[in-house]
Amino acid sequence: MNKKIISYIHSHEDEILNKWIEKMKEKSDERVLRVVSDQVFVGTSREFIELIISNLRDSTEEYNERLSDFAEKVVRLAWPLSFVTEGLHLFSRIVFEGIESSENISKDDQMKVYYELDRWLTPMSNEIVNMYSTTWERTVSLQKIALQELSAPLIPVFEGISVMPLVGTIDTERAKQIMENLLNGVVKHRSEVVLIDITGVPVVDTMVAHHIIQAADAVRLVGAKCMLVGIRPEIAQTIVNLGINLQQFTTKNTLKKGIEDALEITNRKIVKVREE
Repeated sequence: MNKKIISYIHSHEDEILNKWIEKMKEKSDERVLRVVSDQVFVGTSREFIELIISNLRDSTEEYNERLSDFAEKVVRLAWPLSFVTEGLHLFSRIVFEGIESSENISKDDQMKVYYELDRWLTPMSNEIVNMYSTTWERTVSLQKIALQELSAPLIPVFEGISVMPLVGTIDTERAKQIMENLLNGVVKHRSEVVLIDITGVPVVDTMVAHHIIQAADAVRLVGAKCMLVGIRPEIAQTIVNLGINLQQFTTKNTLKKGIEDALEITNRKIVKVREE
């Protein structure tokens, strides 16, 4: 590494940081600045500059550990990758312009400094991009798993009666998750009646209805009765217009009516107790 570069960075660290923060605030997407406080922005910026400089003094193992921690932090803060890569280019420009203005160096020396900076920072940029991408993919994967676990829960509400509330769009992948959770839950909770609540499903088309019918058939095969609840007027009209046949299982417009019906099926009912 060029001695002029190392010397300038170490002796002007605070100046480089302040210029970097000022320039990055001008360039940053408003969303980046809106989701974090100024204190967090400055603290993370300082950490980024220290990460770059640490590549000059730390061992490879120590540097990679710092890089991994920083990547996880910026992913958690939802900062875009372009912000990080732009920050690295800006750091290079600030250092180059600083050396150029503070020392009397020839054009040849300027080119040497420029190429030395590029040779030092390009591999680092590649490492940061790779680490950021890996961390982002892992985070998205974990979020997807968590959403799948929450997307179709089967909830026991009474002995022998369970409810599966569905919210959002139902695609083929989610339909498989619904089917799996439904069958496992019926066996686990020993459900006699299962209520599939579609109150939160915005659109019921032929494909969605097909998935629901398949789920109802599967429930019957394991010895339970399936009931469809939460059918709003517009959903009912859509089902009729599409010619979808839902006659093989009971339908109710609200979850409350569905539970009342399920209690009757299991020879129970809700009784209002008189106050003495």
